[in-house]
Amino acid sequence: MKTLTRLFLFVALLLFAGSVNAQIDIQGKIRDKINDRANSHVDNAIDKGLDAAEEGVKDAVTNNNEDSEVADEDSEKEEQEAEEQESDENNNKKSEAKSKSQQEKVSIQSYTKYDFVPGDKVLFYEDFSQDAIGDFPALWNTDASGEVKAINIAPGNWLHMNAEAGAYIPISEIPLPENFICEFDIITTVRESEEYFSCELSIFHGQGEDFDLDDIYPGDNGVKINFDQERWNVTGYATDKDNKEGHSNISPVTKDELHHIIIWVQKTRLRIYHQGLKAVDLPMVIYNPVNFNHFRFSLWSCTGEPYVSNIRTTTAGSDTRSKLLTEGKLISYGIYFDVNKDVVKPESYGALNDIAKIMKENPDVRVNIIGYTDSDGADAANLDLSKRRGAAVKNELVKSFGLDASRLESDGKGESSPIAPNDTPSNKSLNRRVEFIKL
Repeated sequence: MKTLTRLFLFVALLLFAGSVNAQIDIQGKIRDKINDRANSHVDNAIDKGLDAAEEGVKDAVTNNNEDSEVADEDSEKEEQEAEEQESDENNNKKSEAKSKSQQEKVSIQSYTKYDFVPGDKVLFYEDFSQDAIGDFPALWNTDASGEVKAINIAPGNWLHMNAEAGAYIPISEIPLPENFICEFDIITTVRESEEYFSCELSIFHGQGEDFDLDDIYPGDNGVKINFDQERWNVTGYATDKDNKEGHSNISPVTKDELHHIIIWVQKTRLRIYHQGLKAVDLPMVIYNPVNFNHFRFSLWSCTGEPYVSNIRTTTAGSDTRSKLLTEGKLISYGIYFDVNKDVVKPESYGALNDIAKIMKENPDVRVNIIGYTDSDGADAANLDLSKRRGAAVKNELVKSFGLDASRLESDGKGESSPIAPNDTPSNKSLNRRVEFIKL
């Protein structure tokens, strides 16, 4: 019914439109409306397409920006890391340079406790250079086992005392004065799975069969020094007398390292120097008379299997003033260098300080410092080394002791002027020296 009514009204409208002389073009309006609506749909579609494209461009730009930002961040991070690495490297270089500079600036005066002055006589020297690798040294005796070895951490030959217990002693007597210095290098190795190191050095007087290798206190009088990772123990002894004891925990040895130990006996007094310190100073530990003529290394059921070399005894307390000022020449064995090196070691403090004091007290004195070597190695290399050592001593006297450089000259003569044949370790050690010549 509603459909018929609507159809009737539509027809009536058409008839009415026709009666107004076609003043209104209904059909044209319909066509225009259809076109407008179609265009509107197209515009909407285009707008949507453009909107989508625009969003895509925005997304692309955003993504590019984000990627660019990430790239920038990564680049900044890489630059920052590079800068930090460069800074670390620079800091490391500065630290290394500072450390090197500090090492170079370490004054020999930091070893002022090394107050001994070796004399001008070498009484005994042993570096086992005359012995074949694998042999027991020909000039020594033992009741245990041992052999000469070369090792990778230090030059030269070394006696490896590789027994659980035993004694090692030079065969010949070594007459020692009341005032002398004994020094040696020792590498404090221990057996595998063990942690503790211990060794003993006895300096004593004995005649012929008066002592046995297994005596705890050999000879009729002496001093025994036990050293380990905790402390130094010193015992002075004599026949029919009570032992004198002393100990110190200053600068003890450490295992598996190379140590240079210096012992100064001055009548009844004993001092031990180690790692820049005076580790022991006992004024009355030794019994009189001091007439020692032997020394002995020993191991007693300990875990150490040490290596020892560069054993040297010299006189001590020479009259430096008289020899330099009156005689015009001083031979010094108290200037220390490493093998084939020209750097003056801090242990040289006492000898250099003695020279410096004399020159400061006598401002008109001028000195020529001359280095010498033994005959081992090439002539030209020895000459060059001796010149560099002479110059190094001069520089040390200027830098560390404040002497005027114009009062000092330096030179080197290599192996050209030996004072002993270069045939034994002991004689070679006599030729390795520094001479101070008054000008």
